[in-house]
Amino acid sequence: MVGATIVRDKRIIAGGYNGSIAGGDHCAEHGCYVVDGHCIRTIHAEMNAILQCAKFGASTDKAELYVTHFPCLACTKSIIQAGIKKVYFAKDYKNHPYALELFNIAGVELQKVEFDESVLQVNNWNAEKMHTLVKEAAVEVNIDPEKAEQLYQNISNKLN
Repeated sequence: MVGATIVRDKRIIAGGYNGSIAGGDHCAEHGCYVVDGHCIRTIHAEMNAILQCAKFGASTDKAELYVTHFPCLACTKSIIQAGIKKVYFAKDYKNHPYALELFNIAGVELQKVEFDESVLQVNNWNAEKMHTLVKEAAVEVNIDPEKAEQLYQNISNKLN
């Protein structure tokens, strides 16, 4: 699983994960739809986060991206075009050398960070804290409280 969070002015403005389109079949439930070695069902985490900004009118200009894996070539180009200026990544998954070259040309700063995957274990999950975070984030980006509650319930159901 890959996750991405976009931050601007020290505030989270969007998040995304590798997943299918809204309402579509998810790989976790139906298996991956692999063509030429890649799942074509999914939208990458970085793109999901950027598209969330576009959908809700949040500017990505001069933002920072925190992502679990180094972006693929297609996501690299989208990150640059979105105006993101710094990318923090945990896993050095460089699937194309041109991605690194493009980041350098565009002046996007890259920083590898240490990451302890044990923090993602479900037994470390605090439902009450997550519920509060989802509600606060919904207010920040003007999401209908009912939709935010539905999002929380979906997350909660998947983690339990």
